[in-house]
Amino acid sequence: MKKILIAVCCIVVICSCNKINSFEKTVFFPKHEWDSKVQPNFQFEITDTVAAYHIYVVIRHEDAYHYSNLWLNVSTTAPGEKSNTQKVNLQLANNTSGWLGTGMDDIFDHRIRITKLPIHLKKGIYQFNLQQIMREDPLGAILNAGIRVEKINP
Repeated sequence: MKKILIAVCCIVVICSCNKINSFEKTVFFPKHEWDSKVQPNFQFEITDTVAAYHIYVVIRHEDAYHYSNLWLNVSTTAPGEKSNTQKVNLQLANNTSGWLGTGMDDIFDHRIRITKLPIHLKKGIYQFNLQQIMREDPLGAILNAGIRVEKINP
């Protein structure tokens, strides 16, 4: 029995030593509202230029959020390049399933991919800026917003 316990512990230690292949940063909105003047800025350093990546927007909101989507301006600045801004419409709910993210009680988390295909990134520091561009300002029932950069395993 003791040998089995030692073997299981060794397997757990070996399997848990995998390197994390994603970066995720979020900001918290203390009043649970996102003013359009508050534009969270995130920096990630890319060292592996061989790997491909997906980029996600991370949103956390209350069940009291009034809309099924969220319009954002997502600005990306690659190393040595000018900022590139894209307008994205994040679908948070639909009539069939309700909220599309994962939820617990009245809080829902969404990780919504904004890159259609895996992309290769240059070595260096990337900057991401998020600005909500909804008609309601400040936008209520929003708890967190952020960016996730996830390395694709071959």
